[in-house]
This record gives sequence, C-alpha cells and structure tokens, in this order.
Amino acid sequence: MKKTTLLFLIFVNIIIAQEKKNDTLTEVILESKRVQNNSLILPIDAISNQDIERYAPTEITTVLNETPSVHVFSGALNTNRLTVRGMGARTPYGTNKIQAYFNGIPITSGVGETSFNIYDPESLEHIKIIKGPKATIYGTNLGGALLFQTKLPENHKTTFSNRFTTGSFGLLKNSFQAGYRDDKFYLNILSDHLETDGYRENSNYKRNNILLDMGYNFNDNNSLKILINQLDYNAQIASSINATDFEEDPKRAANNWKEAQGYEDNKLTTLGLSFQHNFSANFTNTTTVFYSYLDHYEPRPFNILDEFTNSYGFRTLFNGSITTLPFKNKFSAGAELYADTYNWATIENLYEQNNNQGSLEGNVLSDNKENRNRLNAFGTFSMYFKKLVVEVGLNYNTTAYNFRDYYNEGTANKNAKRDFDDIWAPSLNLNYHFSENNQLFTNISYGFSFPNLEETLTPEGVINEDIGPETGINYEIGTENYFFNKTLKFKAAFYYMDVKNLLVANRTGEDQYIGRNAGKTSHKGVEFSLNYLTNLSKTITLQPYINATFNHHKFEDFIDNSNDYSGNDLTGVPKNLINGGFQLKHIKGIYFTTTYQHVGTMPMNDENSLSSNAYNLINLKGGYKAILSDKFSAEISGGINNVFNEKYASSILINAVGFGNAAPRYYYPGLPINYYGSLKLMYLL
Repeated sequence: MKKTTLLFLIFVNIIIAQEKKNDTLTEVILESKRVQNNSLILPIDAISNQDIERYAPTEITTVLNETPSVHVFSGALNTNRLTVRGMGARTPYGTNKIQAYFNGIPITSGVGETSFNIYDPESLEHIKIIKGPKATIYGTNLGGALLFQTKLPENHKTTFSNRFTTGSFGLLKNSFQAGYRDDKFYLNILSDHLETDGYRENSNYKRNNILLDMGYNFNDNNSLKILINQLDYNAQIASSINATDFEEDPKRAANNWKEAQGYEDNKLTTLGLSFQHNFSANFTNTTTVFYSYLDHYEPRPFNILDEFTNSYGFRTLFNGSITTLPFKNKFSAGAELYADTYNWATIENLYEQNNNQGSLEGNVLSDNKENRNRLNAFGTFSMYFKKLVVEVGLNYNTTAYNFRDYYNEGTANKNAKRDFDDIWAPSLNLNYHFSENNQLFTNISYGFSFPNLEETLTPEGVINEDIGPETGINYEIGTENYFFNKTLKFKAAFYYMDVKNLLVANRTGEDQYIGRNAGKTSHKGVEFSLNYLTNLSKTITLQPYINATFNHHKFEDFIDNSNDYSGNDLTGVPKNLINGGFQLKHIKGIYFTTTYQHVGTMPMNDENSLSSNAYNLINLKGGYKAILSDKFSAEISGGINNVFNEKYASSILINAVGFGNAAPRYYYPGLPINYYGSLKLMYLL
C-alpha cells in the first residue's frame, strides 16, 4: 500500500511540474460509443483501443469485463468462458451462445463455440458487443454478437512500431507492426509473440501470431480486402482444483493433469477475401469468402484428443435505401453460409505407465468425422421519421450435422444425421430522440442457441436425437444521454429474457456429458454506465467512469431427474458486477490509469447450496509518451495488477462432481499481485 501511494504521489508531482509550462489543451468532448456505420439503430457497446490500452497488453478478458452484463470466466489464457446477460454461464468449458466475427469473417465454429482470447489486443481497433438476439444480420444468438476489428495504418504514412513487455511469472511479449496507407491502398503487417511460465503448476503458455491485412480501391465503386492470419500456440493445462487446494495451495495443478502433463497445441490459419461494389450512391454490396484450418492436439488424463477442422463459407450483405418512399429509410439484406468438416480421434493415454514423463499414446479409442452446416438469411428495414426510428428485422436459420463413425463397424457403427428444424427469428427496434443528446430505445426480439458438441452426442458417441436449440424472447428498454456539451455520458437499460428448452449438460464422467432440454429460465437485469471527461487544467484531462450490472436470473421451471430446482438462482451468474476507474492525461504524454472490478457472489451448483465469494480487484498503469523527433517517438509504461493481492477464483466450474473419493474441483485460482513493464518504439517514414 505504501509503495502504491508513493508511486501515485511521484506521478502527481511530475504532472504539476509539467503543468507550469504554458501548454494548453483543446476543448474535450466525450465521443459516443455508438459505433459509426452501425447496422442497428440501437446504441452498441463498443470497446475502443484506448479502453484496451488501460490494461496489460497480454489479453482482452479484462477489458471485456468492463461492459455491463458481460463477464468472462478466465481459468487461464487458453481457458475462457464469456457470458452475456447470463447466457453461456452453464457451459462447462469455452464460449458459446454468441456469434463472433474477426474483420467480418465468422470465427464461431459449426457447433457455436468461439475462441476469442487468442487475438493480440495490440492489433485491435475496437470490439463491438451486441447483447441479446436483436441483431438479425449477426445470427440472433441468445447471447448476442462479438465483432473484432483490427487497426489500420495512419493515413498517407509508413509506420513501424515495436513494443516489448516483460513481467511477473516469466512474462515476455513482443509485438511488431509495419504499415502503409494512402487513398487507394493499405498494407498492415502485425507480428506477436507471447510467453509466460504461468502462476500455477503445469501452466506454461507460448503463442506466435502473424497477421496480414491489406486492401485496394480500384475506383470509387470497387474495392478489395485480403486478410491472412496465422496463429500457433501451446498451452499447458492446470485445470480446476478443489476447495482445500484453492485455500491452501492455489498454485497446484489438478493431480491427474499434472501427472499427464496435459496441454493443448493449436495451429490456426484464417484466410478472407472481401469485395465491395457500389451499384449507386444508395445501393452497395459486400461479399466475403473465407477459409480456416485448425489443427488441435490435446493430451488429457482420460484420453488424447487429436483433431483438425476445415471451415469455409461466404457472407454477402446488401445495403441501401428506397428513394421512392416518402420517408427516409435504409435496408440491409444478405446471407451467410458456414460449413466445417470436423475430424477427431481419441487415443488411449498411458501416462501412468510412462515413468513420470507425461502423456503417451496407446490404442485408438475412436475415429470420427462430422460435417456441420448452417445457413443464415437475414434482412432489416429502418424507417426514419422526425424523432422516431423504427427498425424491423428477420433472420432465417437452417442447421444440420452429419456424423460419421470410422472406428466401429457393422451394428456397432454410429453413423447418423441430424437436421434441426428451420427457425425464423424476428426483431423490432424503436429509437426515439428527444433531442440530439437524449434518446430512448427499446427492443423485442426472438433468438436461439444450438447445442455444442458435447450436447449433440451421448457419452457413447451417438447423435442425440432428442436435443434441440434453446429459444428465447428478449425485451429491452433503455436510454442514452449526453450532458455538459457532451462531456458526460449516461446510459441505462433494463432487460428481460425468457429462455425455453434450456440446454443442460449433465456430467456422467470426467469428460462425458449428456445434453438435454430441461426447463425454462428468466434473465432480468439493470445496467448502468457513466463516463465523464473534463479538463482539470490547461494541460490535464481527467476521465472517470463506472459501469454496473444488477441482475436476478433464475430457473423458472427446472426439474433434473427427481430434483426440482424451480425458483433457484441461475448457476454461474454473479449477483452484481461493478467496474470503474479513471484516467489522467497530461499534454506532454504522461498518463496514469486505475481500474476497479467487483464481482459478486454466484451459485456454483443448481441446488444453490454452494456459492463463490465476492471479490474486488484494483489495477494500476502509468506511462510516458515522448516525441523524440518528427519521425521517432517512444513510450514507456508499466503496471500492477491485483494491487492488494486479493485471493479469488477467476473462473468456476459449475456443478463439479468428485469421482471416487476425490472432492469436487470447482475453482480456477486467479493471479495474485503481479507486475509488468513495456517499451514501445515508433517510427514514421
């Protein structure tokens, strides 16, 4: 505490000394987080690169947690589960129930699973978050949509930059960027290396990533963009631990994962080609074709998973307006086809017979292929009147799985097909502007989420014919307001979602689940955000902010075997979420930020007999940007995460079951206090 106070006082003294010079700031205006060229008439939550830079440059989970009603359970850099308004909280591992895009390319797999923490935060210009199924052009998933967009180079400049970061637990990160942009052409190359020894046993992580993003404008009506992203990472898996280990020795890995030296090795290639054509000033089309390849190898205590996936498809979107109508309007219409071929085999793991050398392949246990296809067709039509905007939308979805068993023969063969019923998902959005700075918005929309892989197959590896998608209706009303010449922004929303056919993954073994539709849940909550930007003096700006979510999510109707959980709180959803902080900036390039996160208690099992503890985290970051010449600049920065060394669980495995005499393993320990420092060099040619 004394060290932290001393650092803050030194920073303030530096600012005061710099302020004595007669530099002046221009007028500050808080820019709207409503995204430009927004396909929706409703305000969208957007995370800018300035928001991302408030945190360590290692991952994006922390900044995602700043968004009201969004919470990321982070067991490790490679183990993350994103939830939106409680959707996705019941997924044992990974993220589903959202649709995600990277530079317009779908990155959500054929069974609805999304890996989002693999992207370098330093490469991102912004992240857009659409909560709930109100965006018909992005799949109407119950959790909503997640849209990533990478940075463009500075206009009419050639830029080179390199940031080197080092920190606690063997953290090393190096990010390099080179780019050029003019009126016709841009080229952006980003390279990133990240490694850490990890806080826990068996938690080393190493990642290499290279991104090529380029575009060319042939003329005023035609342009082409190309994206190539290559990712290679290896991550050891510590897994979850029981309550005793969490309290007494949180560094421990789960015993069986430690003995097997479990890890995952991934190689991911993504290719995208996007062509835009303007038929006229009022009618345009953007069509994207894409391909990705994932090679995944994961030795686990119960078996070794060896898989590869080929994914491909296209997305076309028409935008325009009908000039013959007597009122202003715009429309969007298009379709998205996504297909993947998922090949996977499980192999016996003989680690117990390998003289403490970790995993060892034995006999093949299964050999399978699954072709998965989904088609979304969508359209929206917006009508603009004096103060009222009305938008109607419709999404059509058809999804099919084709499972092939190459291991079993004859009557034991498990080949099967599953075609889900077609789904029509309508949406109605209203936006009323009382004035330029004050608006009221509301939404009614229908959404759905398909079962993931574990839920589509029984423990015996047979297609589960009885399971279907979750469906729900979302209701939302809110307001967005600006005050004091747009230096103060206030946003509030109330939402209610009624979800039927709840997907439940019942655990029958260490890596065996059976999914079924079992009941109904209600998701109710209130969200607030307040953001203020002001000049403290002629040379200093202050930007404090606070975001809060208070919810009441519960099982309306849920009977699991003979247990009636109706009326219980929904498992794995924090009671409340509060994030806040402030940023001080001096015109000479000195800055200081502090961020605060509060996560409330949450039920860890459906009985509500166990709950996690609430926790509070404070992070600090400061730095100095120096202009050394017309072409050369440098930035030095550093930070402290978890300043008060809070002991907390950064992720919870809900409804954990102990096998044999072992206690249930609910907890993924969060990082204790840790430090990092960075040096960034920038050159303009």
